[in-house]
Amino acid sequence: MDWRNYEKVVLPDIPNLSDIEVYKSKYGGYQQLERILKDPEWTPKKVIEYVKAANIRGRGGAGFNAGLKWSFMPPKQPGVPRYLACNGDESEPGTFKDRRIFEYNPHLFIEGAIIACYAMEMDAAYVYIRGEYYDWIQMVEKAIQQAYDAGYLGKNILGTDFSLEMYVHRGAGAYICGEETSLMESLEGKRPYPRSKPPFPAQYGIWGKPTTINNIETLANVTVLFKKGLEWYKNCGAPNHPGPILYGISGHVNRPGVYEYPSGMLITDLIYKVAGGIRNGKKLKAVVPGGSSTPILRADQIEGVRMDADSLRKAGSAMGTAGILALDEDTDIVYFTYRVACFYDHESCGQCTPCREGTGWLVKLLYKFVKHEAESKDLDLLLDLCDNMEGRTVCALADAAAWPVRYAILRFREEFEARTKRSVYAIA
Repeated sequence: MDWRNYEKVVLPDIPNLSDIEVYKSKYGGYQQLERILKDPEWTPKKVIEYVKAANIRGRGGAGFNAGLKWSFMPPKQPGVPRYLACNGDESEPGTFKDRRIFEYNPHLFIEGAIIACYAMEMDAAYVYIRGEYYDWIQMVEKAIQQAYDAGYLGKNILGTDFSLEMYVHRGAGAYICGEETSLMESLEGKRPYPRSKPPFPAQYGIWGKPTTINNIETLANVTVLFKKGLEWYKNCGAPNHPGPILYGISGHVNRPGVYEYPSGMLITDLIYKVAGGIRNGKKLKAVVPGGSSTPILRADQIEGVRMDADSLRKAGSAMGTAGILALDEDTDIVYFTYRVACFYDHESCGQCTPCREGTGWLVKLLYKFVKHEAESKDLDLLLDLCDNMEGRTVCALADAAAWPVRYAILRFREEFEARTKRSVYAIA
């Protein structure tokens, strides 16, 4: 599929698509839900297997097969409620694609969420939206009310035995709330401390009941899959990471924004052809491909690298949320790394010692480089600190804090060395 001829399906150019009547008349909205609920062949199990076969990989960062995740839900037990948590708490720097869905096509993800709840025989869906997204929360609440009024939510949907309630929950204003177990704690009204796993959410989730957590864009892709068909979806973009992707491009580009294209796009095409290249005629210095937690890549490392999990893994980075940050030749990598570290230090929940203490020490050590007061040994100390943070905490925030530091040092070590005391004395 040539990206130049790609027709958008997640954010199509249809005016007023956020209104349910426009969504139904111009997009064919809720037809897929009606087809699934009224055709006896579309059993919950068949829906799960269909989504699994499409390999819809989670758009929230982990990239796990959504259908496989759905299949982890235990068999339905009488009297035991089951929940879907729709994760719209996009608080990572460089990530801003879910709010475009909230604003321009909220019914796409609502329909996908209802289909997901039917497949997993759920009783309620909670839409968890970043607390700072006040306007977007109101947009989603309006869309959900429209779905209730049209009979797509509530009791006996479309005259069937399937019933579903959907609620909007305003986030608690912390980055950690985007971690799925913290999100569940927050939904329960508790401080959002991540939970140890096992037990996993499918066994012990919200209020101790079976729960699945899916990203907003992932659920939107469920509707797209049923609308366009399995073969179209599997042939859209990268074979091992198929489907449309919302690329959030920011930084030193001429046309920042959210762009919908197939997965597997060349990073160079996205920066130079889609986003108009680097502003002011500058050269590209580095790229952070998937949100602030993903390892930074030098400009000479991105040639031929595509925006899919496998290609980015080989290049030494990760897909994350496809939030591409382009940095021009004037960027101070040392200060950039310091500012990223400050964010993770501020957002650590403090539950785990390696993260609580480690993020603070990253900031302190990096600040020495910012002030030209570091010694060469501080670089090894930073890398040793990263070793003692990664993989040693309940959730992945410590990893998210350590990776930007580790890979900035590994890939731009000369800039850090140039900020040590020795280099200052040598210049003097």
